[in-house]
Amino acid sequence: MGGSFLSYCRRLVADMGTAQREGLVALTCLEAQELENIFALLLLGSFVGLPAPPGFLAVELLPYMEREIQVLHRRAEDAGDMLAEIAGTLGID
Repeated sequence: MGGSFLSYCRRLVADMGTAQREGLVALTCLEAQELENIFALLLLGSFVGLPAPPGFLAVELLPYMEREIQVLHRRAEDAGDMLAEIAGTLGID
């Protein structure tokens, strides 16, 4: 009897740890996506009226930014509410 309760408690703690890690991974992925978006906006900020780095720097980095431009384009199409996404990831209703 005592052994089954102990194994139940261990499984419960392990499941809680797994759920916590999954939530943190989701939040980290969301933060990485947002950092990619910020990087693209910093380099291509002149398109949206933000102060931009010197043109030669942006032009030299442009061949390496294919993925960031795709992310920027996808984010512009989706244009969701970032605060709502973060609240949903954190489980705030």
